[in-house]
Amino acid sequence: MRRWSWGRRAALFGGAALVVGVSAASAVPTGAEDRRVSPPIEAVPVDLVAFDTCDAALAELRTAVAPHVGVYGLGGHGFLTKADGEVAMEGQADARAGSAQRAPGDTAAVPEHSGTNAHESGVDEPDLVKTDGERVVTVADGRLRVLDVATRQLTGTLDVPAGHASQLLLHGDRALVIGAGQGLAGRGIVVDGPAGVHAEDSSVTLVDLSGAPRVLGTLTVDGRYVDARQVDGVVRVVVHSEPRLPWVYPMDGRSEAEALIANRELVATAPIEAWLPHYELTGADGATSEGRLVACDRVSHPRHHPATSMLSVLTFDFPGDLGTGDAVTIMADGDTVYGTGGSLYVADDHHLRPMTRFAPDTPASTAIHQFDVSRPGPPEHVASGSVAGTLLNQYSLSEHQGHLRVATTSADAPGIPEQAPATQSSVTVLKRDGATLVEVGRLDGLGLGERIHSVRFVGPVGYVVTFRQVDPLYTLDLSDPARPREVGELKITGYSAYLHPAGDGKLIGVGQEATDQGRVTGTQVSLFDVSDPAAPTKVAGHHLPGASSEVEFDPHAFLYWPARDLVVLPVTGSGAGGREAQATGGLLVLRLGGGAFSALGTVRHDGSAYDPGIRRALVVGDDLWTVSAVGVQVSRIDGLARQAWVPFT
Repeated sequence: MRRWSWGRRAALFGGAALVVGVSAASAVPTGAEDRRVSPPIEAVPVDLVAFDTCDAALAELRTAVAPHVGVYGLGGHGFLTKADGEVAMEGQADARAGSAQRAPGDTAAVPEHSGTNAHESGVDEPDLVKTDGERVVTVADGRLRVLDVATRQLTGTLDVPAGHASQLLLHGDRALVIGAGQGLAGRGIVVDGPAGVHAEDSSVTLVDLSGAPRVLGTLTVDGRYVDARQVDGVVRVVVHSEPRLPWVYPMDGRSEAEALIANRELVATAPIEAWLPHYELTGADGATSEGRLVACDRVSHPRHHPATSMLSVLTFDFPGDLGTGDAVTIMADGDTVYGTGGSLYVADDHHLRPMTRFAPDTPASTAIHQFDVSRPGPPEHVASGSVAGTLLNQYSLSEHQGHLRVATTSADAPGIPEQAPATQSSVTVLKRDGATLVEVGRLDGLGLGERIHSVRFVGPVGYVVTFRQVDPLYTLDLSDPARPREVGELKITGYSAYLHPAGDGKLIGVGQEATDQGRVTGTQVSLFDVSDPAAPTKVAGHHLPGASSEVEFDPHAFLYWPARDLVVLPVTGSGAGGREAQATGGLLVLRLGGGAFSALGTVRHDGSAYDPGIRRALVVGDDLWTVSAVGVQVSRIDGLARQAWVPFT
């Protein structure tokens, strides 16, 4: 009997669980006044059903994968994936300043403190540092460390047993740490079939913080961690699993034809374990259990549109035991997560344009899957749909009054005249109708010949920044979901990669300044007056020549603290402007007042020249806590004088 071990992730073109087709506009307007709203596209209901048996599941999975098998397995078969094609800024989180909070049951006052910069109020997102005002918990260097706010001392350090820790969530005296697993095959977990494959694993570890940090349990799953969201004490973790097969390649005397035949045989004979995700659960006492993460009859799939991979949403309750997450699984792909208090959306734009050598020249589309998380326990998959084009990040999605607004960029969309620019951006409004997310309105023709660089939705208003040589900031009126309209446009040099509402009709942008020819010149923080959506203006800016900021691709790094008029962001790079290069790495601290920015200074850590620098900043009382991979520093907000330095040794 052959043995299957858990495999390293194969590059995969997986079919998404969607049956809603949305085309681009039938024509591209030449100006804002002519930009048309396309009529809704007729949607086909999403019909998801569960498999009756594992044999039925295996037959459909083999059938779904077979057409995509090539001489390099499921990689190199001519379909561009996000890794092969355009580079997307993953995991950006739009930001609203965190509010002060207390640990459950704690009656003592805690200092006012900031939280993680998250997309939606009341929905926390995992990050490399958290605080409850009494302690600061971080995994910035891959290990969990706990610092006491009052004494500014390190009180605990913990190596996560399943591997390198990358993100965490905090609730009361418990932390949920997310990291990369050591590999289920490395712990001896095998199933029937041929050997020789190594898995990509994800792990979640529940840690008790009431005393010295102590592991309460670790769950390792063979699958790619996508993202997670926390509402109160409940966490939903999204994992993407693909077939794990020992592909053969045309090398060592094996021809392409022989490799193709061997790979097709692998798919035709692979057991169900090659598709279903597996888990290992280790308790606080070291006892372990392992098995299938989800049973065959709990996997939902589209009746007429087979998919090739699986998307699982795991649920963890902070006060309870870790468990296996009680997976809800659908046959789909997913790479972008957006959450509200009642819904969790997972979007997939893996399906970038196929190469014309292998498939028809069809435009890219993004599949969107909605889960209901309004009740305790496992979520319920309630609807799916799709839009033309691809997302920038999670801030391309926004739910408002029962509608989902989606901003995408499309290339060579059907209906665009040949003489028109090949790229345009759109905002599509979807509404749930039964099990389908149906288009009710769409605005096309934004940023002709350009791509989206940032998006922000605030209530019935939307802001979209596109860029090629100059930065058009579009303001959108979304008050009528059936007729989204562009109402204003501001063209300036450079672009904003992140937008943050600052109240009183103001919007902060963080990105790059650029020349008139589009060459970027360094970090720029901008202040826009959008109180009149028809006439947005830039009222202030702060330019740091030669610099860049992590905020541009991960807004968790951005801190806006209006109580002290602080705008804080990490920067790296070198000085420019004809002067001798000089280091600018550190944390830039600005004050926003009177409609202008003033620089309060730069915080720096004691690190080596190779250290990536400060990653995050937190406000706790009158202090600014800054976190890097080499340590934590406490500085007084007024004057930025160092109060304490805690190195990670």
